[in-house]
Amino acid sequence: MERAKELINEAIADKLDLKLLKIDTSKFQVFFNDHPENDFNTLFKALPHSRKYFVAGVPGFFQNRLFPKSTLHIINSSYALHWLSKIPKEIAGGNSLAWNRESIRNKRFVNEVAEAYSAQFKNDIESLLNARAQELVAGGLMFILIVAVPDGIPLSQTTLGVFYDVFGSCLMDMAKMGITSEEKINSFNIPNHRPTPKELESIIKTNKYFTIERMEQLADRMSQSTFLAKCRTSAVRAVYEGVVMEHFGSEFVEPFFNHFTVKVEEKASRFEKFQNPIDLFVLLKRTGDELN
Repeated sequence: MERAKELINEAIADKLDLKLLKIDTSKFQVFFNDHPENDFNTLFKALPHSRKYFVAGVPGFFQNRLFPKSTLHIINSSYALHWLSKIPKEIAGGNSLAWNRESIRNKRFVNEVAEAYSAQFKNDIESLLNARAQELVAGGLMFILIVAVPDGIPLSQTTLGVFYDVFGSCLMDMAKMGITSEEKINSFNIPNHRPTPKELESIIKTNKYFTIERMEQLADRMSQSTFLAKCRTSAVRAVYEGVVMEHFGSEFVEPFFNHFTVKVEEKASRFEKFQNPIDLFVLLKRTGDELN
């Protein structure tokens, strides 16, 4: 994360005259975007009272337009773009090879499933870039931090693959315990996709409104910390609790994640053995091309 901050500071310094970096921050307007269901009051309460800039919350989905034309100078997206706008239609029903009959335990390792998620991710990123291209001024910057799968390594050989395996196994155990049904599990999907660097780069390069100024893999945070099952569970729960609760109900959450901790502990050697996903930093610059 510190490296990401350094890269962002360097990019801003390159774009602006260094003298302008001393500009009165009271002239800065910062917008925070999240889904309409987000509790913006929690965000606002967490902001420092001594801040010398203006803030506002902007509800909406980031794949769509959020601001008037040519009104933004800098955009930052941290660990958000892997979330899809919807579950691919090929995954949602039983008439396709991509249908998720056995939950997330196996689905990400099936070619048809992987292709469906990749296609939806491509559509979402294209929509995102076209929307931001209308909102950024010419020469404006967009910073992206996203978790990616290393090029050339199958998902099944990464710790993300182990996660999907453990997560799906826990769901099936919940059905065996009578806490939920297999039918409920079969209809559960997680609406996200972790791209490879080459995959993301290819999508961006087809968009004429942005150039890639920098793409860099950051240091592996996970390899620098001791493996603790409870810590892994806390991290997973922070991300996925809402999705699990929405599908299975609030009473399902606690027993599920308690069981997940046990399973993670059992699979500790696999988590330590396989390749971790990578934190990818991308710096984009808005070209001067006019929008169609």
